[in-house]
Amino acid sequence: MYFLRFYLFLCSAPCVYLLKEDGDEDLCFFLEGVKPSLSVELSNKGFHREVVTTVELGSETPGDVRALLVYTWPRGVYVDPYQLAFLSDLRGWQMLFNTTIDLEEPAHRTSAFLTYVYPSHNGPTPGPLTVTIPIHGRYHKPAFDGKSFTPVHIELPELLLWTKKCTPIQRLEPHTLLDAPCNASNTSICSWIKIQLSHKNSTLSLHLPVGDGPTVTLVCTGTLLVTVICCAVLCHSILKHQIT
Repeated sequence: MYFLRFYLFLCSAPCVYLLKEDGDEDLCFFLEGVKPSLSVELSNKGFHREVVTTVELGSETPGDVRALLVYTWPRGVYVDPYQLAFLSDLRGWQMLFNTTIDLEEPAHRTSAFLTYVYPSHNGPTPGPLTVTIPIHGRYHKPAFDGKSFTPVHIELPELLLWTKKCTPIQRLEPHTLLDAPCNASNTSICSWIKIQLSHKNSTLSLHLPVGDGPTVTLVCTGTLLVTVICCAVLCHSILKHQIT
């Protein structure tokens, strides 16, 4: 049995060597010589912002390499899938959600979620990939410590790359392999290469306004009182017109 294994090993080694000599190059080479870069910016103000992500893969990156951005969104913000569907003709990327998004729930009743963003590029060499994602802040609980704003921290996305000829058996250090959907249709799973990137800041921060906790009772009482008075005046006016 051991003799058979040894014999098969000796037979397979020359075959692998011949494949390498025939020009079947390792398309994972760009992971060693080229360092893809990723930058993220936050634009606009208030509850409605835009997260702008730019990816540079490098001129030596093969043209068949595909990129995937994996965002982990905190519960303090949400991405509107209906808005993305309306803007589908204006953007050059597709997005896949890992869960259903409730647009009306406040922050304390929701949880973090993932989105998989698949940028598209044209040409033999991948150029800069830019993804602009509109995000919206959720309403938060009133603050009882006197603060008027609450911080929301957004993690930078993970950059994943995929190509047919860069197989999982090859050495990818310091990068790792991660299983993720192959496309936005979520019809199959692929082994993507998770790129290790160095950032000065690992998160983006925005501050959303919150209500003043000590005034909640006063505001609710005043709102209820005004509503009752308006209803009473309206009913009195309707009855008066019916009598006359």
